[in-house]
Amino acid sequence: MGFGARTSGGAARVVVALDGECDLAVREELTAALLAAVANARVVIVDLAAVTFIDSTGVHGLVTAHHAALAAGGRLHVRNAAGPVATVLDLTGVGGLLAEPGAEDGGSGV
Repeated sequence: MGFGARTSGGAARVVVALDGECDLAVREELTAALLAAVANARVVIVDLAAVTFIDSTGVHGLVTAHHAALAAGGRLHVRNAAGPVATVLDLTGVGGLLAEPGAEDGGSGV
């Protein structure tokens, strides 16, 4: 399966819907999409519903974008992680770190 990143929204809030595998093969494309969203909006929501796999490079891309958002006075959150993707985010602590405010489980929005 390939990788895709679709961005929608405006200056206040952008949703980046990812799909496919977030791994070393797409590291640059993933990071570029997330950093572009962070540069253009105060709040970035990364929708992981269609992500089937994430490895340490995918996690690194999320954390890099999170730090960029904070440096710009914004926020980055993840939602809709499921299965192995949610497990990776929760095991690394990134699920809790990037949870949307009010997420019931305090984790990755599963």
